[in-house]
Amino acid sequence: MTAIHDTDDRNDRATDGVVLFDMDGVILDGWGTDDIVHSRALDDVLEERDLRVTGDLRRPLETHAYDDDFRGACEELGVDPAALFRAREERGAKRSVARLAAGTRRLCPDVDAIGEIAERVPVGLVSNNYHPTVEFVVDHFRLDAFSFARGRDLGPEGFRRRKPDPHYLNEALDALDASAGLYVGDRATDVIAAERAGLDGVFLRREHNAALDLDVEPTAEIDTLRDLVGLVETTP
Repeated sequence: MTAIHDTDDRNDRATDGVVLFDMDGVILDGWGTDDIVHSRALDDVLEERDLRVTGDLRRPLETHAYDDDFRGACEELGVDPAALFRAREERGAKRSVARLAAGTRRLCPDVDAIGEIAERVPVGLVSNNYHPTVEFVVDHFRLDAFSFARGRDLGPEGFRRRKPDPHYLNEALDALDASAGLYVGDRATDVIAAERAGLDGVFLRREHNAALDLDVEPTAEIDTLRDLVGLVETTP
């Protein structure tokens, strides 16, 4: 479930501070997985079950959310919503990995700063994206600096534990034997989740969120991951 990577002796010592990173928009370019992945994953599941769904009934089934609309559409189809949702996410994870393997997304150019930060404190990756996708990104792009990498579990429970719920951030802190630190993200939900986990939220401005009106106040706001090096040096 949780990916722990050997980073010399950093995992052998307890620490008061860590730096955790979101993935989409922070490590990988762009907001996140393309909506077409959810739509085609739904096609996979419907074909396997020999179901035909169109129009208003299809729309809530292909969005990322496990909500009342999704459950209502499943009820009309006479299928178990939790089972269908998990099946669609399993196909979605496979499709997202295939797209990444084909080169549809790249690492952000300032990711090299993470290696320098990892020389000072343990670093981890915590994302709302699917855990299989996070594992693939870490392995495919050889992000060996991360001592911990976690995406959300597939299915309704994993969906409910997405940020701003701090569940996976707390899991990272436990795994790294840490009690404080920074969490770097590009959304308001990242800042909220950081606060709920007892972390300082760092908001990263990039092209995709440059005009975003942030309605929460982060501990710090940066324009590049390289600005974090100074923050880590001054963080007690």
